Amino acid sequence: MPDGGPVIILTRPQMGENIGAAARAMLNFGLTELRLVDPRDGWPNPRAVAMASGAAGRVLDRARVFPTLAEAMEGISYAFATTARGRELTKPIFTPATAAAHARTEIAQGGRVAFIFGPERAGLDNADVARASAILTVPVNPDFPSLNLAQAVLLLGYEWAQDRLPMQPMPAGRRPPGEIPADRVEVERLGDHYERRLDEAGYFFPELKAPSMKQNLRNLWARMPLTRADVQVLHGMLRHLTRAR
Repeated sequence: MPDGGPVIILTRPQMGENIGAAARAMLNFGLTELRLVDPRDGWPNPRAVAMASGAAGRVLDRARVFPTLAEAMEGISYAFATTARGRELTKPIFTPATAAAHARTEIAQGGRVAFIFGPERAGLDNADVARASAILTVPVNPDFPSLNLAQAVLLLGYEWAQDRLPMQPMPAGRRPPGEIPADRVEVERLGDHYERRLDEAGYFFPELKAPSMKQNLRNLWARMPLTRADVQVLHGMLRHLTRAR
């Protein structure tokens, strides 16, 4: 069954490996409906299966093959032609982000949306683009605008899934659930331990600078987001070092 997301149409793809990599990119972002137009090396393609690697193989298992792009547009109400080249055709032009937003609106209103990708070597020709509702262009370095097929699919899949992605990674400094933060007394005792051992080793020298050095060390411990486990590890390391000495 379709996943409700955009259909990915690969037009005249040339390498099975790229089809498999595109399937992986699709599944990364929950897209599962793949249509192939006249794949050069026929279908099914064992190289595509090998590149799809595991779970993404189900995208290939469900892929539908069509002899022409016109036939592959079955049931599609709005289609984006992905191209980096300027065209003589007058059509709306979208970036990946604006195309994804437009696709969400179309689908919410009951439409079916497709992203059309061309052959690896030359991309879509004008006859292909003419069948699309709009042009989708990725803002890239103008001196090197070419994207690998799977990279382009991945980029579109990412933009499509923005409102469906998991929560953002844990910000730096936040602890995973279950890790108990060290309290101020535990951190203070750790500071005492290090200050005492460093004093014995003659670290706080010259004597005139010792108070500011100790204050800086206290400040270091205080601003570190230590857990109780961290404190125990740091105590243990210092004990081991001083015993060895």
